Amino acid sequence: MGNAGYSAPTISAQHIFDGADMRGPGSVRISQGRIESITFGEAEARASIHLPGDAILAPGFIDIQVNGGGGVLLNTEAGVRRIVEAHRKAGTTGCLPTLITDRSEVIERLAAVGQACLTIPGVLGFHLEGPALNRSRKGIHPEAEIRVPDRRDLAAIKSFGGCGRSMVTLAPECVPASMIDELIGAGLRIAAGHSDATAAEIGQAVDRGVSGATHLFNAMSQLNPREPGLVGAALDDDRLFAGIICDGIHVDRAGLRVAFRCKGRDRLMLVTDAMPLAGTDDRQFLLQGRHVTLHENRLTGPDGTLAGAHLTMIEALRNAVELLEISLLDALIMASRTPAAFLGLESELGRIAPGYRADLVAFNPNFEIVGTWIGGVGSTGRELHAED
Repeated sequence: MGNAGYSAPTISAQHIFDGADMRGPGSVRISQGRIESITFGEAEARASIHLPGDAILAPGFIDIQVNGGGGVLLNTEAGVRRIVEAHRKAGTTGCLPTLITDRSEVIERLAAVGQACLTIPGVLGFHLEGPALNRSRKGIHPEAEIRVPDRRDLAAIKSFGGCGRSMVTLAPECVPASMIDELIGAGLRIAAGHSDATAAEIGQAVDRGVSGATHLFNAMSQLNPREPGLVGAALDDDRLFAGIICDGIHVDRAGLRVAFRCKGRDRLMLVTDAMPLAGTDDRQFLLQGRHVTLHENRLTGPDGTLAGAHLTMIEALRNAVELLEISLLDALIMASRTPAAFLGLESELGRIAPGYRADLVAFNPNFEIVGTWIGGVGSTGRELHAED
């Protein structure tokens, strides 16, 4: 079957993670893009797809922060399809292509094609990371474009509120509180990030409806003895979801474990923060005129600043199990059910249950993708036949 699309009315597997427990053997029957039924006891002999005996069938991975892949950035909006296809090969069946801080016209161009992009299988919405960031925590974002959105920016950003389940990362201390209200009122989810806010300022923002923290520990005020900062607030406040880059580079192993102990699998989300090199063999790319180089799995700009991550979701899943020393079930929840809940899609995605969308991933014990299905339509990472 290769990588061509095909319908998959029934998938049988020896191991099925249904979003809560590992079960099996069993079969998942799909109808009109949704899960019609799931039966356990014996794999259905007449199933359309028989997964290899060691494969695990699970809810597809959801990545809320993916800047690029397949050799392109979202900043070139025509590349959305290439980005999604590159990450699908690594198990991502739903994502938010992410636009880092850029000019007003770039935001407007993406807004103009946003609705059309929602027809691309795997696009759940968009993530606007900036432009309302704190320059002292800018990371790789271009300082010249960091700004409080004016009315032109705001109109374009608000239009994403009607574009799937889109979100905005901003520094709460850098914008009027009324702007947070306006963005949430437009239907956007707001995450605090690239911020030097105090814990009190974060608490006030959460009271207004801010619900996430972007790439926990990175580009934010740190936990100190008398000022917990955004890190402390995120670890302490159960209302906040937090994305975390589990590549062993952005966050030390001890920090990853602390985050998991504080947030747990129901509030901590695996994200890739991936850049264009994901899914390619390239070693360098241009980011708004600056060369970003890959060396020993680390992406850095000319001054050594980390510039996103060279990471896929299946790699993040494997790293979570190994670095955090957590169960595969916990890691799978962080890769699917929890981001679905953050996006308000917990009744649609993140579980294998009747009525849920048939967005699925199959992988083997070596964390190699066997196949993915979006709305019941599959694309395999290798040849897979019914007799397997």
